[in-house]
Amino acid sequence: MKTLILILSVTLGLALLVIAAESSAGAQAKLRHVVAFKFKQSATGEQIKQVEDAFRDLKKKIKEIQSYEWGTNVSKENRNKGCTHGFILTFKSETDRDTYIDHSAHKEFGKLVGPVLDDVFVIDFWTKD
Repeated sequence: MKTLILILSVTLGLALLVIAAESSAGAQAKLRHVVAFKFKQSATGEQIKQVEDAFRDLKKKIKEIQSYEWGTNVSKENRNKGCTHGFILTFKSETDRDTYIDHSAHKEFGKLVGPVLDDVFVIDFWTKD
């Protein structure tokens, strides 16, 4: 009887550990918001710099942005479709991402960037291992 109780206790303990590990892994998923810009040929270096700075400043204005990264294209694959700038924002939830999209600072940013963009590509995804 003691052996049976020990086996059941160990089995239950292992099951709880597996459940806890799966819950922990799921809790670490992050929502990535990826944006790529193709600027108009007429966009000046100064205008592009203003866009870079204004995008960066959104993190200071919108608390839901967990992290912000950006850079310019260095790929040799020639598949950028004219996009030169990439931006990655991280959010904890879709609600946080939606707050960012609807935020007045984001709308103001859109007014700045709109006139100098030829195209934009956006994709959102939940991270997975």
